[in-house]
Amino acid sequence: MLKVYYWDICPHCHKAMDFLRSHKIPFEALDIEKQPGDVVKKVVDVNGGEDWVVPTMEYRGKWRPGQVFNADKLERDLRSWGLM
Repeated sequence: MLKVYYWDICPHCHKAMDFLRSHKIPFEALDIEKQPGDVVKKVVDVNGGEDWVVPTMEYRGKWRPGQVFNADKLERDLRSWGLM
């Protein structure tokens, strides 16, 4: 299942999760502030090693770094993973 690491006050996270819901793509929403240290470290690493950036997504070992919400880009990335 698609995992979405989000931060509660992140508008881009909420837009991305709304997009997933509207396209009926199942996902697990994981609050980055409630994750164990090893998971946070992985999210930091995926985002260049400085700090965590959300919404970061993971699906079957493939990672999508956090970024500003862009529906077209998100759709392309999800299609490349076979989720759309």
